[in-house]
Amino acid sequence: MDIKQLIIAIIILFIVPLLGLLFFLRLRKRIINMKIIHPPILAIFTIFITYGGFLIVALTTFFMEWSGAASLGTFYLIFGAPIAMSFIAYKNYKYRQISKYHKLTYSLALFYFVLATLTLLMI
Repeated sequence: MDIKQLIIAIIILFIVPLLGLLFFLRLRKRIINMKIIHPPILAIFTIFITYGGFLIVALTTFFMEWSGAASLGTFYLIFGAPIAMSFIAYKNYKYRQISKYHKLTYSLALFYFVLATLTLLMI
């Protein structure tokens, strides 16, 4: 592995997830400070994992060699994520009027199906 591939791997497999985690923690702190009723923190974390996994699989496809980890991520995105996103959308439907975070959580859970469908059509 040359230095360029190593840098790409570090960015995709370490820096991107770290930035996502830091952004989630910042958002979580903001939601807790606002004292929102029924905060959708676990749902937002699941959404971050799902969209982050989607981003990592896409970046791996374009810039790295395919790996077993990429296959596991793809397996989750095809079989696990639709179940998780359906559950999140269902549970947040009645709370979507409480705050912008609830509405965004509901919308992002539904948007996953649009994104997944467009991705499958592009393949």
